[in-house]
Amino acid sequence: MLGRVSGVRVAVVGGGISGLAAAWFLRQSLGASAQIVVLEKQPVVGGHLRVSDVAGLPVDEGAESLLARRPEAVELARDVGLGDDIVHPAAVGAGLWSRGSIVALPAGTVMGVPADPARLTGVLTPAEMTAAIVRDAADPLSVDGDVAIGRLVRSRYGDAVADRLVEPLLGGVYAGRADELSLDATVPALGAAARTAQSLGEAVSAVAAGPPSAPGSAAAPASAAAPGSAAAPASAGPVFAGLTGGVGRLPGAVAAASGAEVRTGVTVRSIERTPDGWRLVTGPVPEPSVLEVDAVVVATPAVAAARLLASAAPVAAAELGGVEAASMAIVTLALPAGGFPTAPSTSGFLVPPVDGRTIKAVTYSSVKWPWLGGRAGGLVLLRASLGRHGEARALQRDDDELVAAALADVRGATGYAGGVVDSRVTRWGGALPQYAVGHLDRVARIRAAVEPVPGLAVCGAVYDGVGIAACVGAARDAAGRVGAYLSERRARIET
Repeated sequence: MLGRVSGVRVAVVGGGISGLAAAWFLRQSLGASAQIVVLEKQPVVGGHLRVSDVAGLPVDEGAESLLARRPEAVELARDVGLGDDIVHPAAVGAGLWSRGSIVALPAGTVMGVPADPARLTGVLTPAEMTAAIVRDAADPLSVDGDVAIGRLVRSRYGDAVADRLVEPLLGGVYAGRADELSLDATVPALGAAARTAQSLGEAVSAVAAGPPSAPGSAAAPASAAAPGSAAAPASAGPVFAGLTGGVGRLPGAVAAASGAEVRTGVTVRSIERTPDGWRLVTGPVPEPSVLEVDAVVVATPAVAAARLLASAAPVAAAELGGVEAASMAIVTLALPAGGFPTAPSTSGFLVPPVDGRTIKAVTYSSVKWPWLGGRAGGLVLLRASLGRHGEARALQRDDDELVAAALADVRGATGYAGGVVDSRVTRWGGALPQYAVGHLDRVARIRAAVEPVPGLAVCGAVYDGVGIAACVGAARDAAGRVGAYLSERRARIET
């Protein structure tokens, strides 16, 4: 473990879960005497993790799950005092609203990619299943370099599998398009297996039979998708975890436990390297303020990071400027349970974009999370997600229109005939970075450009995965880099 470093000041730019986790890890490595300042331009911290009441009940506005099979997020929740509030979702299945009917989401897929298309009865027609089987067996699989996962699936299984399974699952995680998203960045285990397998089915089988994987992409910040994006042995334990009262409680707990000075409503205009450390310029242009620190962690989305790094790490800034992002919205509805012809009993359902619906997924939060269901009484609390990459115009309707559109699709999918007790619309502009083909190489170039800059580190959803666990892991690594630099600098001064 690094020795404690006293009398230093570190700035963390960005008060989302990445920045707050970085502050917490910095506290662990630097000790109580270090001054850690978190600068967040919004009036509150938390980024895309937030909880607020709908019909008097706390419901997450962003991510509602932590990936339990990757330890960072769950361990952080325990470390900041929320261990007794960690819960797991109900053991219920998920559905797929496809071709006008809700069918069970097929088991044994990896991010929607099946090992055996013959097991997709109800999702594919017999002709589509046969065509997928024949197509995958026709020629040996050959994957050379990174490819778009959607295009790979189409080439091996045909359009139906890509459109009706892979698209809705990836859309739930990235709000993206499968034909543009990187295989290696979104499902790295499948990418590795595809390079040695003879068929796509064989590659999926190898991933499903291996140790439980924890891709950073699972459990996206704004995902309303039900669990089912990763395959793992049933004995491996719950895939996801949550918090009683909502995952949106996590940022506040992390901020408090870090002991950092948190400044909200502060825009960082620039960061510059100085002979002794770093100078951050904040505040309005006519009346700027200057903050001098020994090191800085940039934990902002790609666009903001590109602007901030333009002087200190121009190559990294240029790479970050090329990362696109998707906007989306979550419509939360409180509906009387009696309005459903059959009470919801699954965690929700995904919606293939090919069917032209407005919503892309629905989560029955009061079914998925028993703690919430126990408080809901005669209400069903559901979250419908809308929007994906390239479709920002669809989100430019006002809140009432989005509520009406989501409700219309819920009615069409379930036969719901009641009214709305309460609703909430949460808009996440540019929330989800798009992991395009070659994303891992881009991230490697960013980190290579940041590495030589003393006292600088980066973290966030753009680097290692959009899930909370991946963001916490990246924050830990960023804090470790800063801690190592400050410890080495102290050693040089003392000698």
